Amino acid sequence: MKTVLLIGTLDTKGREIAYLRERLGAMGVRSLVLDSGILGEPLGCEPDITRAEVARAAGYEIDALRTIGTRGAAVERMVVGVERLAVQLFADARCHGLIALGGAEGAVLGAAAAKALPIGVPKIIVSPIASGVRKFGPLIGRRDIMVVHSLIDILGINPISRTVFDNAAAAMAGMLAHGHTLAQDEELATGEHPPYVAATMLGNTTRGMMVVKDALAARGYETVIFHSNGVGGPIMEELAAQGMFVGVIDYTLNELAEPLLNGFQSAPGRLEQAGALGVPQVVVTGCVDFACHGPRNSVPEALRDRPAYYHNPEFTLIRLNRDEQAQVGATIARKLNAARGPVELFIPLGGVSIPDVPGGAFYDPEASAAFRAALLDALRPDIPVHQIDAHINDPVFALSVAETFLDLVTR
Repeated sequence: MKTVLLIGTLDTKGREIAYLRERLGAMGVRSLVLDSGILGEPLGCEPDITRAEVARAAGYEIDALRTIGTRGAAVERMVVGVERLAVQLFADARCHGLIALGGAEGAVLGAAAAKALPIGVPKIIVSPIASGVRKFGPLIGRRDIMVVHSLIDILGINPISRTVFDNAAAAMAGMLAHGHTLAQDEELATGEHPPYVAATMLGNTTRGMMVVKDALAARGYETVIFHSNGVGGPIMEELAAQGMFVGVIDYTLNELAEPLLNGFQSAPGRLEQAGALGVPQVVVTGCVDFACHGPRNSVPEALRDRPAYYHNPEFTLIRLNRDEQAQVGATIARKLNAARGPVELFIPLGGVSIPDVPGGAFYDPEASAAFRAALLDALRPDIPVHQIDAHINDPVFALSVAETFLDLVTR
């Protein structure tokens, strides 16, 4: 019988956790209840792992945390204990999935554990903060976590909460019965799969990447494409470190441009892991010209005089200026210079994004030239550079990227 780790602050959510435990039991799923509460005694639910044990896993006594000074400081330390225990329980095969119930505090505590578990382990967080304008990064991180909006706050069993909890339990039972982890994937487990290539993409580079993917498929390679949204790139590099890919086509580098304008899709640590591992790389300067912000009326006042591209009703892209483009170019050069394996660089002279074309919102030859100059001036002279007079989404450019990559991994 599979076991689910149930996480909740039992001093406020004990009865709700008890209800969820009962529902899971009715579906043939065992539960292991972890109390992540700090201040009060459990209400209506006996934990299998007490708050005192959680605190000790973090290196503290619970009484010390209760008097530490602020709620935030106590939660910060309990997060460590929850995460450590979840990892150990999974390693010991004592839990096979996770559900956390909670408001802001409980959701953050549960998310710490969920984000520490491997890809494919069923993970569900039920919370009222999964709504509105809330950012989901703190709840999801770089894992395949299902986040369920509880609609109402988590206090009491009523027709609304009962429906949400019942469905969360059913989802968990279904995943445990019919799902699998990444390590259990049949192709990966048997080794009977084509060589996998990692790549990055956004809507602004989709057309080009579609051409690359088809060209690689024709030669027996399967491309695994990551959305370059501030999380996708780091996930790609994490999996590259696990040896999943024979090479990387980093087609979209906006995650390195975004930090200059506090964009949504920032990942300043990108473009380092594959190079440090010596994984073959073809790097393309896609989408280095913008940072992503929200709806047009939410763009910061200081950026409203910048060229903007309304990508969709929820996302507005803001153009980097000349100096910022030069900074991005120098950053990319520094990261590529540290690569220990083979790497080749592609620069599409006809534009690096959809609006970067003559007459387009991002067409700025001076800024683009400053980017290229800073990049090439600082780049290691032994790194091959392909400057192609085509747009990043032109088939001729994409095919050149694909052919160079295939040559790189077959040398």
